[in-house]
Amino acid sequence: MRTGIGYDSHRFAPGGPMRLGGIDIPADFHCDGHSDGDAICHAVTDALLGAAGLGDIGEMFPDTDVTNQGKDSIVMLQAAQQRLTAAGWNVGNIDITVITQQPKIGPQRMAIRERLSTSLQVAVEQVSVKGKTNEGMGWIGRGEGLAVMAVATLVRA
Repeated sequence: MRTGIGYDSHRFAPGGPMRLGGIDIPADFHCDGHSDGDAICHAVTDALLGAAGLGDIGEMFPDTDVTNQGKDSIVMLQAAQQRLTAAGWNVGNIDITVITQQPKIGPQRMAIRERLSTSLQVAVEQVSVKGKTNEGMGWIGRGEGLAVMAVATLVRA
């Protein structure tokens, strides 16, 4: 068994929708990023790759490569999962915490879990998503952006 931690943060930019966990969330803003800005997928991808000792998302999909501009982060997540499988690992579970004042994660929780579980070919029970606020403190509390932490557990295939 192996465990990895992933982290990502993005500032907000005008215009929606917000893409998180592979789904579009109605909002007047989105996460600004080189790809589609999906901070959940980015953190999970890094957690999976880290657990397997297979590098990180920046090595697989560098922001210096123009072909990655606007890229669907679910595609990146699935590519990382394929690397895990090739290296003899299966996803045991994923635990995700999204820190943001807005959008609220609770109403989107099940849709995100379902999208990620389908993309990773695991049961929905193997994916946990939690939303937390920053109690109005700092850049997250001021509504300037969000952060995501993810922990992934892998088991030998």
